[in-house]
Amino acid sequence: MKNRAKQDVDVAVVGGGLAGLASAVYLARAGRSVVVLERSSQLGGRAVTQQQNGFSFNLGPHALYRGGAGAKVLGELGVETSGGEPPAEGRALYRGQLERLPAGPWSLLTTGLLGLPAKIEYGRLFAGFAKIDPAPLYNVSLEQWLAANVRRPLVSELLQAIVRLTSYANDLQRISAGFAIAQAQLALKGVEYLDHGWLTLVDGLRRAAEGAGARIVTGARVAMIECDDAMKRVRLEDGGMLTPSAVIIAAGPKVAAELVERSDETALRSWADDARPVRAACLDIGLSHLPNPRTRFVLGIDQPLYLSVHSTVARLAPAGGAMIHVAKYLAPDGAADPKTVERELEELLDLAQPGWRDLVVERRF
Repeated sequence: MKNRAKQDVDVAVVGGGLAGLASAVYLARAGRSVVVLERSSQLGGRAVTQQQNGFSFNLGPHALYRGGAGAKVLGELGVETSGGEPPAEGRALYRGQLERLPAGPWSLLTTGLLGLPAKIEYGRLFAGFAKIDPAPLYNVSLEQWLAANVRRPLVSELLQAIVRLTSYANDLQRISAGFAIAQAQLALKGVEYLDHGWLTLVDGLRRAAEGAGARIVTGARVAMIECDDAMKRVRLEDGGMLTPSAVIIAAGPKVAAELVERSDETALRSWADDARPVRAACLDIGLSHLPNPRTRFVLGIDQPLYLSVHSTVARLAPAGGAMIHVAKYLAPDGAADPKTVERELEELLDLAQPGWRDLVVERRF
């Protein structure tokens, strides 16, 4: 948006990720004039996918929850997806060893991870998990809920690992037990790894938005959103300005608070100050082939680690190739040395996929 002329529009959407694009589709289909302002040169935000040597690299491991609100929105907007559901079986990493992950009755009976008393406790919890009402637990921390409902430490660690997997959050004291349980219940309805990556969602929403009449501008960096009860102005860094009737900020709380210039907007700034980002370190590996097809999923129990071969069920690699995502769920506070974390992720690959180092075509940390 290079010109400096004032431009009028019904709604300006700041942010061209999935939320911003979906908002634009709904608004444009409702007859509003809409412009989407994305500061990057490409749309998608955290859902961006990069193509390298035939591999589709998401920004770390992504899964679409089939029963979730996002899938419902995509269905309403006519954005089609294809892919596959990852297998339930996998391995649990505990004390440096790989054991069978208890993901069902048979694997629970045969795993060496748990002793008999722990198997009984975990089996009872797992059998009744889908029936837990999360609503009364939203103001209870996961740490408090586990202390009140789980006796054996290893069972507690296993449940914590499941919460890390389904929420990406590694913070027992802050995460809501109600949210954690609801999210894990949602995962039980099935998740999907997407063919060609999450770029397919971005492209589908972009086509829907433009088809409905929305205008999308990339490389449009918003400098400030000025607002009062009567007027809203969106000032761009290149000197351009818009005067929309409404502004939707499809970004995180910190970005939103930095953009809004309004003296009484204390609630937004307080929200931004209180919010803690979910942090993860990701090692994405494209291999010429998979050295160990038997180990396609690993979940860390006493360490916040994850490994999954996404190309097993989704088209993310060239014929015969493999796309692997390895991640560490980081604590929200405190520093993590990148080189140390990268080495941890490589060591998990050594354990699960020995020989992988000689088969690397593409990698990204």
